[in-house]
Amino acid sequence: MAKIIPFKAIRPKKGLEKNIAALPYDVYSRQEAKEEVKKEPLSFLRIDRAETQFDDSVNTYADCVYQKASDILWDMVREEQFITDKAPYYYIYELTMGGRSQTGIAACASVDDYINETIKKHENTREDKELDRICHIDTCNAQTGPIFLAYHSNEIINGIVKKVKEREMLYDFVANDGIRHRVWVIEEKEDMEAIEKAFSSMNSIYIADGHHRCASAVKVSLKRRKANPRFTGEEEFNYFLSVLFPDDQLMIMDYNRVVKDLNGYSEEEFLEKVRENFVVEPSQKGKPDHKGVFSMYLGNTWYKLTGKEYVYSDDVVEGLDVSILQNYLLQPILGINEPKTDRRIDFVGGIRGISELERRVSKDCKVAFALHPTSITELFGVADAGRLMPPKSTWFEPKLRSGLFIHSIK
Repeated sequence: MAKIIPFKAIRPKKGLEKNIAALPYDVYSRQEAKEEVKKEPLSFLRIDRAETQFDDSVNTYADCVYQKASDILWDMVREEQFITDKAPYYYIYELTMGGRSQTGIAACASVDDYINETIKKHENTREDKELDRICHIDTCNAQTGPIFLAYHSNEIINGIVKKVKEREMLYDFVANDGIRHRVWVIEEKEDMEAIEKAFSSMNSIYIADGHHRCASAVKVSLKRRKANPRFTGEEEFNYFLSVLFPDDQLMIMDYNRVVKDLNGYSEEEFLEKVRENFVVEPSQKGKPDHKGVFSMYLGNTWYKLTGKEYVYSDDVVEGLDVSILQNYLLQPILGINEPKTDRRIDFVGGIRGISELERRVSKDCKVAFALHPTSITELFGVADAGRLMPPKSTWFEPKLRSGLFIHSIK
C-alpha cells in the first residue's frame, strides 16, 4: 500500500514561474549552469547549482556552496518571490511537448515505501552523486527537485484530474525550449481523500527518473530520524517531493551510444566481427522501428543490425536491447566492459535526434548505435523482478522543472 500525501508547497509567486522554473540540476555542466543564470537571474539553478554564485576557484561541493543555496532559497521566501500554501494540497502538473501531453500529480511520497520497496527502483546510484544532494537537501532544509514516479493508470485519479483541469489554472507558461507547463491545485477535501485512497490501493509505484535525488532524500530522512529521539514518522522529512504519472501517458525516448575507437580494428575487420552475432545490412538513416533491431553509423554509412536468434532472451534484463548490444557487441568486440565508467563510450539522449550521432562520429567518435526505446512495460518488469537495468537504459522527455514545487522538511 503506497502512502502518497498532499503537502504545503513552496512555489513561485504568480508571474515569476517562467523565470524561476529550471531544468534539473544534473543536465548542465557548471559552465552551462552559469550561462543559464546569466540569461535568467531568477533561475532556480541559483539554488540547485549554487556554485553559479562563485568563481571557478570555489569547489562545486564546498560547504559554502550549499549554504549559499539555502540562503538564496529562504531569502526568496522572505521576499515573497516564493509563497507557501496555507494548507496541504495535491497539484496537477501537465507538460506538453510537440503536441503531446502528460499529466501527473505533484505530492509527497513515503520514505518507508522506498525502504520496503513499495516504491521500486530500476538502477543503482553512485555514492558521490548521492552525497551532493544529501548535502543540498540537509543544508537547505528542503527538497527542491521532484522525483519522477510512475504508476499503473487509475480510473479514479484520471477522473479527478480531468475534472480539475476544467477549472482555472495556477500556472500556464511555455519555457524557452518550447515545453508548455500548466499547473492546477486539487484542494477539495473529497478529491484529496479519493486520491490518497486510490494510491493506497497500489502495491507498486516505480521510480522513472531521479534515483539519486530519491536515495538522497531517504538518507537525509534516516539521518534525521536517528538524531530525533521523539521521531513519530509524521515529520515532513519522512516524505519526499514527487510527481507521479500514469504509465499510459509516459514517453521513453531512445538512449543511444557512441564509441571513440574501434578497439584496434579497421572498419572492415570491425564489420566482420559484428557479423558474427548480427545480420548486417546497409540501410537508410533512421532509428530502429522495432525492438531487437539496431542502427549503426560507421564510415559515413548507416547499417541495420538484426541479432541472430541466440542473442535474444526472455529474461527481463538480458532481453533488453541495451543488454543485447552490450553483451554481443560493445563488450566482446569493442572491449567496453564497464559502460558506466569507460571513457571510450558516451551516451546520447534521443531528444538530440539521429543527426547528433552523425555529428559525434564526424567529430570525436568512430561508431554510433541507435536503439529502439526501452518501454515502460520493460521498466516495470525489471523493477518488479527486483533487478536493475544496465546504465543509461531510459531517457524520459519532457523533463520536470525544478522550482515549481518545493517541499520544506524543517
